[in-house]
Amino acid sequence: MADSFNIDKRSSIMRSVKSKGNKSTEIGMIDYFKKNKITGWRRNYNLPGKPDFIFPKKKIALFADGCFWHGHDCRGLTPKSNKEYWTKKINRNKERDEEITKKLESMGWKVIRIWECKIPSLTYLF
Repeated sequence: MADSFNIDKRSSIMRSVKSKGNKSTEIGMIDYFKKNKITGWRRNYNLPGKPDFIFPKKKIALFADGCFWHGHDCRGLTPKSNKEYWTKKINRNKERDEEITKKLESMGWKVIRIWECKIPSLTYLF
């Protein structure tokens, strides 16, 4: 199915999608850390895959994965239009997640991935 927007409009829409500072992922985790007095975490650390948070002393890399973008079917967020495009994109994201996890583990890091939908119900992570 052809895109319903022209190239310029689609580019504008995609540019507006935030990859950092999302309330349901990164900001939710920061709130969780603060509420539970979890310290020692850092952001924007130069590691493969750009983990959302790292705990350098424990060598933990934490990813707060958005359910739609990383293929978690918790809410049936499967796109209705341009399904072939989105299926390919999300599958590639999942493959890249696996590659990054293996790479970080080979470097001695423990990798934790938390689904966006699970962040509000976290009880105790560390």
